[in-house]
Order: sequence, then structure tokens, then C-alpha cells
Amino acid sequence: MAARIHKIKHDDETRARIKAGNIINRLQKLISGEVEMAPHAVTAALGLLRKTLPDLTSVDHSGEVTTSYVIRTPAPVADLSEWKTKHAPGMTTLQ
Repeated sequence: MAARIHKIKHDDETRARIKAGNIINRLQKLISGEVEMAPHAVTAALGLLRKTLPDLTSVDHSGEVTTSYVIRTPAPVADLSEWKTKHAPGMTTLQ
């Protein structure tokens, strides 16, 4: 195989993701029974995984959450009789 002319240079974040992916794959193989790992190796893998992936239980949200609503109201009318003809054509008196 020929040597690469343009070598791939990964930044630190990409290297950390690759390492985390390898650790996750190894732990998945352990769970499925494909590989055997000593208890101290499992502990070390979980420790490395905690260093490379953020712990979602410790994420705190700071700031306000704003919610906007759209309210559709009928167009204003001049008097009650005009409203009755537009919005309540069958009613003769208001209840």
C-alpha cells in the first residue's frame, strides 16, 4: 500500500472522541460476552470514559426560559349588534 501524501491531522477533541468510542466499544463487547475484562480494567475504562464524555447528571441550566404565545382574537367591532351578526348569527339575545 502506498504511503499517504496528505496525512490526516486530528485535533485533541477528535482524538478524545475516538478514544471514548474505543472505550465504549470495549465495554459493549464486555456486556455482550465477547471479551473478558478484569474488574480493575472495567473501573479504569469507566474512569477514562468519565474524563472524556460529559456527565449529564451534573449539568445545570442557568438562565431564564422564555416562552411566547400567539393569541388570535377577533377583529374589534363598533357595537354589540355588529358582533352578534359576525360571531353569533343565530342568537337574538346574549346569554
